[in-house]
Amino acid sequence: MLKKIYDWLGSKVHSKYAGSFLCLLFYLEAIALIPVDPILILYCLENRNRAFTYAAMATVSSILGGISAYFIGSFLWDIAGQQILDFKIIAYVLPQETFFYLRDLYHQYATWAILISGFTPIPYKAATLSAGFCKLPLFWFILFSFISRGARFFLEAGIIRLWGDKIKIFIDRYFNILTIIFVLILVGIFFIAK
Repeated sequence: MLKKIYDWLGSKVHSKYAGSFLCLLFYLEAIALIPVDPILILYCLENRNRAFTYAAMATVSSILGGISAYFIGSFLWDIAGQQILDFKIIAYVLPQETFFYLRDLYHQYATWAILISGFTPIPYKAATLSAGFCKLPLFWFILFSFISRGARFFLEAGIIRLWGDKIKIFIDRYFNILTIIFVLILVGIFFIAK
């Protein structure tokens, strides 16, 4: 079934709405849990001449989604942050002193947190929502998001431009195994982060 979805997405690359579809997915990925790297790779494989254009579109859309998520997090803190911390279950699991200590650490290491979550498989939306919730400076959030997301997406596009045909054959041959490995990596990251 995943292979059918993969093939269906591949057919979308050649439609007149390909760019809009790509931008929408990357925008939403910064807010919700949507694995989009395989889609960027697929787009780049299907049209290698536009690989860097797709990477640019993915970067800008992801940053715009990240800014939206930042403001969602900030809004949540403004309307309910203290109430959330006062909620008995949350107060038991995460006492206010611990939250404010972690928030101060986040501010201190915000650059690394944003760079790491923007470039690695750690979900970017964890950084986007929490950056707003913890009131990180918006300028630095945007700057380091551009650096990390751009580096990630342009690296993927560059690899496809260089070795596209070989990688396409490899992905087609081992699609199911690669999907299982990708899911295991996500699950592993989830348990490590927890």
